Amino acid sequence: MKRFFIFTLLLCAAMTAVEAQDYYPKVDTTKVYEVETVEVVTTYAKRTTPVAQDNLSREELVRSSYGNDLPSALALTPSLIATNETGIGIGATSIRLRGTDATRINVTINGVAMNNPDSHSMYWYDTPDLISSVGSVQVQRGAGVSTNGSGAFGGAVSMTTDALSPEFKGSAVLSYGSYNTNKQALHLSSGLMRDHWVVDARITHIGSDGYIERGATDLKSYMAQAGYYGSNTKVKLLSFGGSAKTYLTYNGASKEAMALYGRRYHDSGQYVTSDGPFVLADGTHVDYYDDQTDNYLQINNQLVIDHQFNSKWRLNSTLFYTYGYGYYNQYKDDAWLAGYTNLTTDKEQADLIRHKIMRTHIGGANLSANYRTRSLDLTFGGSWSYYTSPHWGTLSWVDGLAANDVAGKWYENDVVKHDANIFARADWTLFKGFVDNELHLFSDLQFRYVGYKAWGTNDNSIWGDEGVYMQPIDVDVKYPFFNPRLGISYIHHRHNVFASVAMAHREPTRSDFTDRYMFSDDGYPSPERLVDFELGYNYIAPRLTLGVNLYYMYYRNQLVATGMVNDGDDALNVNVDRSYRRGVELMASWKSTKWLTLSANATLSQNKILDYVDQLKDSPTYGQNLGTKTISYSPSVLWSLIADFHFKGFSLLWHTQYVGKQYFTNNEVEALSLDAYCVTNLDVAYTLMLKDNRSVRFGVAVNNLFSTLYESNGYGYSYMWDGERYDEAFYFPQAPINALTNITINF
Repeated sequence: MKRFFIFTLLLCAAMTAVEAQDYYPKVDTTKVYEVETVEVVTTYAKRTTPVAQDNLSREELVRSSYGNDLPSALALTPSLIATNETGIGIGATSIRLRGTDATRINVTINGVAMNNPDSHSMYWYDTPDLISSVGSVQVQRGAGVSTNGSGAFGGAVSMTTDALSPEFKGSAVLSYGSYNTNKQALHLSSGLMRDHWVVDARITHIGSDGYIERGATDLKSYMAQAGYYGSNTKVKLLSFGGSAKTYLTYNGASKEAMALYGRRYHDSGQYVTSDGPFVLADGTHVDYYDDQTDNYLQINNQLVIDHQFNSKWRLNSTLFYTYGYGYYNQYKDDAWLAGYTNLTTDKEQADLIRHKIMRTHIGGANLSANYRTRSLDLTFGGSWSYYTSPHWGTLSWVDGLAANDVAGKWYENDVVKHDANIFARADWTLFKGFVDNELHLFSDLQFRYVGYKAWGTNDNSIWGDEGVYMQPIDVDVKYPFFNPRLGISYIHHRHNVFASVAMAHREPTRSDFTDRYMFSDDGYPSPERLVDFELGYNYIAPRLTLGVNLYYMYYRNQLVATGMVNDGDDALNVNVDRSYRRGVELMASWKSTKWLTLSANATLSQNKILDYVDQLKDSPTYGQNLGTKTISYSPSVLWSLIADFHFKGFSLLWHTQYVGKQYFTNNEVEALSLDAYCVTNLDVAYTLMLKDNRSVRFGVAVNNLFSTLYESNGYGYSYMWDGERYDEAFYFPQAPINALTNITINF
């Protein structure tokens, strides 16, 4: 007996109808879900892999999926901090791991690198509501295992997309909360059709006014998957991405401005006018450009093919292509016009509206083979990607000039990057006895080649002896990197001891090249090298889990943040000859009853530069050897307390995190620092179970439960002017207590 049903695939307002059988034969669900594991065989670590790692399940991710970006869930893992510019965890969000910033944390989805090849950053809002489409997440701390894309210097975040369901199902999500934060999402899955096919789709809208004034966010996303499952071959085609429109809030605010105008104040897009509708505390009349925004469209496409030859051999290949297009709209008050080469005017300064535009293409392939016997698990393969991204700038309005007088581009440049690697990874079982008694030797060898070329003119105006000119870009570098890893692990029943040493390399980012003119050395920045030593112990019992991990990360030519940022909010980094990060990570989890689990983790660390020489030209300590100094943005103390209560349909998650003091610069200047803070978030939910595995989940997330006045991030720098020293610091304050309610219907 058959019936027809309508499967609605909402992808940019497109709809298709598919036919399916009413009767579903018994399905081997392992077969359906198996493709999810093989997609990430090259980036995930196993229990026996000697790598510091934490895994987040789908159930743990759901609790953070009311509307917040994925970093809010990642912050549950040790040594990780999430930061946000809008103050509520939505929009411009980033992470730091062991004190290293997002450019050194490798992020992959189904083994495909998600970091921007130019900036090396992962822009979470460019793939909105990713948390709803992810099935599992593994956070690796340190150098980790071989991965694709830029090198992992603080760690790696490996993700799989959510597993395709063998049964017809769907969900609808509605959220609303403080600062007009809202989310609407619809998910449908066809279930297994004709024993081989599954189609799955999700659309989402997330919006918020933001805690910061004019910190609005408007995110639209989609996720579409189609899978074919044969007896030995599995194919999965997926596309995900969306559009993001966020108000530019990256200026931050000084403590003086916050004291005068309030914690929600920032001046991006602000201009002084005699009849402005807004009056500041000092009586100044101002107005704001209402389209001071960052706009970006990103579409990610992946084709995954997996073939099982026999019980020992498996082959996996992934083809991928990502398209991106984005632009800034910026109002510049009383801007100097000499740097805008498309203008012909005698005016020196004027208000203007400018646009910075980029178009991105990333394509490539990952290929891996796996050979597995009782004593050997061997994986080898490689990847190649090609990246190109032209950048250019235009003006739409200059005060006092006609439209024809502002036509043309005021800067234009292009980038091409080739990134290729081959690797071989082996896990030998040297000994396997009774009662889970195993000794494993692990080796991982990767050769990576990077070719990077950039040319044209940049958006930086250089003021020299011969006048003002646009900064030329002429970069042509090639980097061959060899990244070996070696480790050993011993498992005895509930005990696991491991040790490893790994070497990793990383090329400079685009801004490391283009911002070099601000330092004493105007040559190319040097690539970084890391030697990472890890020693760990884990105890896993049904009710008690304990872990301790010791790490020592020694760097040559580490690119450390100076505290300054460029006009695009990218950190200004400088090479330091020798530096290190060393510390201890402690983890504990106790299931005190069937309905309550208490967890804690803590990181105590030292993060130091040896013989730090200040190379910023305008710095008061320029050229001085300042001795051993703390690396910027590296707290020495970080801890979390987590309580997970669940009884029948009721659940409660309590998360308190403490983050120690951080310096913006490497000079340890008190005026340029971020105070320690402690913040608590609470999630409460009740799930009402209905017939046929349907359910309705009611929840509320209460963030910053005790209304702590704190800033999660900032930047700052020192300079000399007329013989006087000035310290400038800017902060991103977070919202006091705020809530987000949610209802999720699963059918």
